Amino acid sequence: VQLQASGGGLAQPGGSLGLSCKISGSTLGSDAIGWFRQAPGKEREGVACIRRRDGSAVYAGSVKGRFIISRLNAENTVDLQMNNLKPEDTAVYYCATTNFSPSWKDSGIATFWGQGTQVTVSS
Repeated sequence: VQLQASGGGLAQPGGSLGLSCKISGSTLGSDAIGWFRQAPGKEREGVACIRRRDGSAVYAGSVKGRFIISRLNAENTVDLQMNNLKPEDTAVYYCATTNFSPSWKDSGIATFWGQGTQVTVSS
């Protein structure tokens, strides 16, 4: 399995950015794709997760109502639309194969990871 993350960049507070994760290969054993982020000096944390079968999604409290995760199964992509960005959203963002479970935010259950993409929110 290979995951290729793209997007990110620099945005002003209150602005928007989009991330995309292209998945190739078999994800048998993982029923979901998660977006995680890691800020300098902090642990990696789950941001959003989507079950590929039906599009059910869950979010971390810090991004709920601002971020939207979506999937396009025909193109094997999972996107993360980030709105009303805040400086505390600044981090390296990763997509990963994982399981749609109560422990989805635990990066330890993720199996395959894409390379990170930097998101910086600053005026």
